[in-house]
Amino acid sequence: MLKKCTCLLLLLCIIPLSGCGDQRILEDLGFIQTTSYDLLPDGKLAITVSIPQADPETSAKREVLTATAESSKEAKMIMSRRTGMLLVSGQIRNVLFGLSMAKNGLHGHLDTLFRDPSISSQVKVSAAESSKEIDDYSQHPRTGRYIDMLLEKEALGQTIPKVTLFNFARDFFDQGIDPVAPIIKKHENNYITTNGIALFRDDRYVTKIEPQDAMVFAFLKGKFRDGQINIELAEPGDTKEIVMFSSLISSRKVKVTRGAQGVDKVTYHIKVTGTVLEYIGDARLSNDRERHELEKRISKYISKKGDRIITLMKQHQVDSLGIGTVVRNRVGYAQWKKMNWRQELQKLPVECLVEVHIKDYGKFR
Repeated sequence: MLKKCTCLLLLLCIIPLSGCGDQRILEDLGFIQTTSYDLLPDGKLAITVSIPQADPETSAKREVLTATAESSKEAKMIMSRRTGMLLVSGQIRNVLFGLSMAKNGLHGHLDTLFRDPSISSQVKVSAAESSKEIDDYSQHPRTGRYIDMLLEKEALGQTIPKVTLFNFARDFFDQGIDPVAPIIKKHENNYITTNGIALFRDDRYVTKIEPQDAMVFAFLKGKFRDGQINIELAEPGDTKEIVMFSSLISSRKVKVTRGAQGVDKVTYHIKVTGTVLEYIGDARLSNDRERHELEKRISKYISKKGDRIITLMKQHQVDSLGIGTVVRNRVGYAQWKKMNWRQELQKLPVECLVEVHIKDYGKFR
């Protein structure tokens, strides 16, 4: 009986202590919101984090910490010794990789993010010129939120793809497509802008889509609603002719033509419908014949841009559009495994056929 009472007393003492192992006070936590990675010439990592400040006694809107280390976890330990807050990763929204690091491969560093259970798979992945993007902006004191809203807004307008850890990992491990990521850049006038789309071969950055061609890349990538594109139709020396095409609705079909030796051709059929918000030129849009002629010239313009993007991909042996995925589904997995897809892509004819329809051209006729 005495032994049972002793055991019961010990159990009652242990129960209150079981909930005290990992207490965290909100005011004492440093929620990392944005992280940037740079590769230094000596091979070490320069890692910068932005932490919003919740302390009402300070006028600062955020705290920025930087550390140089061999790995991201080591850098976090170094930064932890420089702040009175307990650094946690559960609120990370953006991960920026400097181009110097992206050129050397991201897989090992992404693997660290995948393994951390506190980091969401929906964290946005971007390429950046350097860690200077996490800097002080007079009009945007909360830099992490500024970057997050910029990427979200531009992705809705189709000028950049929305790329998360999940998206990047899925395309990296799929043999029929290569990952992409938006590029952001800090300007001297103290603001950030998107600066095109980074194209990766496996996990290494190799080339980019220029900002003015990003919408055409979106046409090739898949269907969407909303977006706008500015098109300059005049050739050098001709009278200026500019069309602002808005409220876009785009659809895409990819046709694979098989032959005796495998795949003979891949054709992109793209349909684009939109509204002309601005037109500078001599065509009368109220005239059916002249409006249809303008549609044909816009179609030709987008087709040429699409062909140039595919040529760029072939030159660098990247498949950012997932042409390999379509081919694999068409020819079957057994034949696909026999292919060296990067070499096959270089010699495979790929054609862009674009059909444009102007659904509205303004209230004045």
